[in-house]
Amino acid sequence: MKVKLARLIMSLSMAMPMLSAQAEVTGAALAQQGAPSVPACLSCHGARGEGLAAAGFPRLAGQPAAYLEKQLRAFAGGQRVNPQMQGVASALDDSQIRAVAAYYGKLPGWQAAPSANPAAANPAVAAPEAWKRGQKLAIRGNWNKEIPACFACHGPAGAGVAPHFPALSGQPAAYTRSQLKAWQSGTRTHDPQGLMKSVALRMSPAEIDAVSAYLANPLPMSREER
Repeated sequence: MKVKLARLIMSLSMAMPMLSAQAEVTGAALAQQGAPSVPACLSCHGARGEGLAAAGFPRLAGQPAAYLEKQLRAFAGGQRVNPQMQGVASALDDSQIRAVAAYYGKLPGWQAAPSANPAAANPAVAAPEAWKRGQKLAIRGNWNKEIPACFACHGPAGAGVAPHFPALSGQPAAYTRSQLKAWQSGTRTHDPQGLMKSVALRMSPAEIDAVSAYLANPLPMSREER
């Protein structure tokens, strides 16, 4: 009995790395090639998962895998609404959702690969005052309006905290702007305790534009600004 149990444990321990490797292959294949009824993720989210700024498609690279899993399941179940993503997520089975989420979660995020940042132009040059206003909202918030700092929930430098809080740094400004407006209008929900809706409702259009521009290409505050 003990010999059989030992053999079973050994077999399982040998199988786990193989299953993990297979999941990585599956995730990479879905991202780069797609599957029947599922277009390749890179067609909208870029070859490295960096997002497409012009189209407002989000960065996936470096997002916490647990967050990506949660969002894909929300699209599939109708809790999050987007015609394109609902169709894609509904066509994925459970193992494919886990695999593609893990694949993008292991790719370098914005901090690790700033050259892949989809915001090629620095918003601080084009609109320095708006960018600085966004910087203050992200790092400090605006407590006069009970708006907490973005990084208070989304982690240092907006790197994300799984499973509820995604990475914000390096996201195309158009995507961040559209999501804040969706929280405001109620077309996006599925947030813990309605937190994002309450934050977005307190933000003015100018504040939404400013923080979206900053998060596309964030930089820390200088000593003089702190």
